[in-house]
Amino acid sequence: MTTNLAHLAKLTSVSDDYRHYGKEVVALPDHDVVLPDAHLKWYEVREAEATVDPEVRAQGERFLRAEVAAGRLPISGELGFVVHHLCGASFHFLIACTWRNNNEMWVSVYYREVTRDEGFQRLEQGDHLQVICVWEMGAVLHERQAWNRFLRSARDDAAKAAYLDDRFTGTV
Repeated sequence: MTTNLAHLAKLTSVSDDYRHYGKEVVALPDHDVVLPDAHLKWYEVREAEATVDPEVRAQGERFLRAEVAAGRLPISGELGFVVHHLCGASFHFLIACTWRNNNEMWVSVYYREVTRDEGFQRLEQGDHLQVICVWEMGAVLHERQAWNRFLRSARDDAAKAAYLDDRFTGTV
């Protein structure tokens, strides 16, 4: 256990004026990305009073399908989920996650800034990677538990269906 804590005063990346608040994680099974050989559950993360424009959601779904079709999102034979995070009023993240190698979550991150009137783009990251924010983690933590339940199951078609039905909606 650390006994000298003097160094802690200078260790934080949180602004003094930041005030944390909750957001909602909402499971949207009607918007899953269902492909002939892959299935991604769909979650949205947003402030409680916010809504995602249905056209932007549809663009996100079409974008992911196009990425798979073009081979830039190679998820053939995989199960997973998408976290569509509305950040503020006009910035969106699409985080596509699949389960590989039995127990690993693999991720591809995309973004869209609506005010620039551009489509979704892959987020290229450098050495020390941003992975998941505190709100997105709500969906990820649920999915971790859901995948654990799947791994402990018979892993047959019924278990796959149970995994796809196992979703979270709530405040994080």
